[in-house]
Amino acid sequence: MQWIIAYIVAAIAFGVLDALWLGWAGPNFYRPRIGEIMAENFDKTAAGVFYVLYLFGMCWFAIRPGLADGSVATAALNGALLGALCYATYDLTSQAVLKTWSTTISVVDIAWGAFATCVAASIATWAALKFA
Repeated sequence: MQWIIAYIVAAIAFGVLDALWLGWAGPNFYRPRIGEIMAENFDKTAAGVFYVLYLFGMCWFAIRPGLADGSVATAALNGALLGALCYATYDLTSQAVLKTWSTTISVVDIAWGAFATCVAASIATWAALKFA
């Protein structure tokens, strides 16, 4: 039951955070900087696969260690590291191979990944510890 609570709460927390961020950042931050390579609409299948896999990764690499030692702080640290590393993989690869990618996008997006994953993993770990 603990894993089900953790996954569902992480999905809700990360989904809400990312929807808020992308709702603002898409038109105000990303499109002005990379408009010519940005799709008009996102691919729902690809996005869905990303979220399912990313949440499994968050559960395994951030929430699981937090549950193991009963520490939201452990989940927060591991979530921040996971988010930064995962988002850096995408951003720095994009910066390396795309002519319209900027360092500003990479820095902001990596920070966002670290923050959102840290918060979602922390909330999910707290909920799983409290309610399971």
